[in-house]
Amino acid sequence: MSWNKYPQNIKVRLITSFFNRAVSSAVMPFMALFFAQELDKVWAGIFLIFTVIISFFVSLIGGYISDRFPRKRVLVFTSFLSGLMFFFMTISLIPNDNIIWLFAIAYVAYIITSSLGRPAMHAIIIDSTTPENRKEVYALDYWLVNLSMAIGAALGGLLYINHQMELFTLLTLTSIILPIAYKIWLIDEHTHTLEKRYENVFIDLFQNYKVAFQDIPFVKVVVGSMFIFSAEFTLNSYIGVRLAETFKSVQVGAFELVGVRMLSILNIENMLLVVCFTFLINRFTDRFNKQRVLLIGLIIYSIGYITVTSANTWYMLILFNLIATIGELVYSPVRNAEQANMIPGDKRGSYSAFSNISFSGADLIARSSIIIGAFLVPTMMSVYIGIILMIGIFFVYTGLFVNQAIFINKKRMNVTD
Repeated sequence: MSWNKYPQNIKVRLITSFFNRAVSSAVMPFMALFFAQELDKVWAGIFLIFTVIISFFVSLIGGYISDRFPRKRVLVFTSFLSGLMFFFMTISLIPNDNIIWLFAIAYVAYIITSSLGRPAMHAIIIDSTTPENRKEVYALDYWLVNLSMAIGAALGGLLYINHQMELFTLLTLTSIILPIAYKIWLIDEHTHTLEKRYENVFIDLFQNYKVAFQDIPFVKVVVGSMFIFSAEFTLNSYIGVRLAETFKSVQVGAFELVGVRMLSILNIENMLLVVCFTFLINRFTDRFNKQRVLLIGLIIYSIGYITVTSANTWYMLILFNLIATIGELVYSPVRNAEQANMIPGDKRGSYSAFSNISFSGADLIARSSIIIGAFLVPTMMSVYIGIILMIGIFFVYTGLFVNQAIFINKKRMNVTD
């Protein structure tokens, strides 16, 4: 499908998200460093864990809101508030001594507003695609996400230390433009809003998500994805810590390749491979059965990360990181499209918010791997990651193609009866 044939909402989403991510990726990865410098490491850690927990629960509320009210209105309002919060963060940086309390409050408020609006955006994308073009759209989105993050990482590395104020000003301007773009060009195709069934809004919200929890195939996909994503997330947690402590440094002329630099190279390699090969691999896999593509991609992905978890030489790390990324490029568009196809039309916001458990849970598993890694040798950590990945593959594959088929057959039998 050519760019001109994409629905308008898809174009708006892809373009706005690209610029928003490119600028925010130059700032957000440094939040831990910022708060550690302004407060201390313990308080910074507690504060950031607190924001992760808030983000998850607020996104559940956001999913409910995006199904109960017009999604465009929700998105315009929350994105405007997010831009306002970035403005307050920028203002707090003007004095020589940063107004840390204002920055922290604005940052928490930004986490809340962005988490409220995110499910609405995800739901709008599903509304604007069909099962036929969904895989292609998700592949393009995946490519743009990685390209924008690569640009953002480069911007942050060059400008964060000496041009912090300019970066936040740029982020503020970008964030203020987003609601204007949504208001002008976004088309809300979601005309059938979810009716309120219970007078008490908390009971109504709980009952809304009860449906998602009872959708066993979807729950299996979400939980399985959580285990699968955790392997990738360990790259910047356990694997990063291990490389910093045990990697055998390599001298290349005047340049010394130490563990921290090796981690940066692995991240850059991952992004470059995604940018260069996403469409090529997507076209190649289109020829084959999607069940087989998903399974083969997950197996390749698993082999890569199981080895990277314990490898300690530069060429093994680069080779198997390449293998892991290729596997991700193979399985990811299929998983994203098939999961989207499972979501009921009137509950797309709620289901999208519920699916965030995959990322929050994966982040927690990855962070816990640092603690587990203190008691296990690297080879045993590879076994541990391998077990987690096997569980994840089982849940995702059966949820998408086994339980889903049984679920559809039962529905057909009920209709026939």
